[in-house]
Amino acid sequence: MSQDLWLQNYDATCRLAQEIAENIHERNRLQRTGSNPAKLNMTLRASLQKLKQNIAQLRETLVRASSQRRIMQSEADRRQNLVDDLVTREKQLCASFSRDGTDPEPSRSSLMSGGPGGAGSANPWLVNESEETQGLSFGEIKQQQQRIIEAQDAGLDALAAVISRQKRMGEEIGNELDDQNEIIDDITHLVDKTDSRIRNETRRVKLVETKSASCGE
Repeated sequence: MSQDLWLQNYDATCRLAQEIAENIHERNRLQRTGSNPAKLNMTLRASLQKLKQNIAQLRETLVRASSQRRIMQSEADRRQNLVDDLVTREKQLCASFSRDGTDPEPSRSSLMSGGPGGAGSANPWLVNESEETQGLSFGEIKQQQQRIIEAQDAGLDALAAVISRQKRMGEEIGNELDDQNEIIDDITHLVDKTDSRIRNETRRVKLVETKSASCGE
């Protein structure tokens, strides 16, 4: 059964909020390093506007579905809590965007979870940040992932070399077996031919013996 359209829109809005949080973190890092984040700021403004519109649409759709009794009241209450969490997260993201990137900023995990303490319902699309990436910028995380991919590629290359070597060995063994089979076939043919000659000679000897006995009588 396909997922409820409202829940699909909710998940998409949560992913948009996560993307905005990551971009704000990256924007602040660029400001601290003296880089120009103008292009990223334009993207963030558009994304924040889109986030606000998505939340308003979720609220309107929920009110309409609840008033028409298309969903249970308990489900309507649960979805209203989800919308309230998104509103809180949107306000925090707007505040973080307006804050000077040189000022202390909330942690990346705090932005993604909707605020300090992670209050509210958890979004299944968001995961806890691992210890390996805590304190790293998104650029550093990307470099770390690139190193992991390169190490995996090196391992795959080594495995491919071993498989290729084993394939060559198998082909060489197969060629050797073909040569041995040809020799065996030649020997079998020679034995059959020799056996045929022996039988012919045996018949001739018996024939000569028979004629000799007849002449002796």
